Amino acid sequence: VQLQASGGGLVQTGGSLRLSCVSSLSTISSADIGWFRQAPGKERELVAASGSGGNTDYKRSVKGRFTISRDNAKNTVYLEMDSLEPDDTAAYYCNTLRVGWGGNWIPVSDYWGQGTQVTVSS
Repeated sequence: VQLQASGGGLVQTGGSLRLSCVSSLSTISSADIGWFRQAPGKERELVAASGSGGNTDYKRSVKGRFTISRDNAKNTVYLEMDSLEPDDTAAYYCNTLRVGWGGNWIPVSDYWGQGTQVTVSS
């Protein structure tokens, strides 16, 4: 499954953005999908996950500000980001997920695409 992220941009602190993740190769209805981000000099991290069964998980620092949702008919997973902070500045990517032995989410594909840049100015 190849996914393409879009919707990033430049916003001020407190602003909002909605990112989209579209699958062009297959349906996502049976897939677990996650949004990741990577800031310069930092490791890529999972910020939100959407399970095929309807469950969601969030990184603690974005809980209450970010909302992950999906429209299976459009093969799209969204990340609504509100109350953005400068620390949210990063390139955002989406990927399919699997559950690891420890119960944590693990990205499946080695393909990350170009991602979409989110920049939050102070």
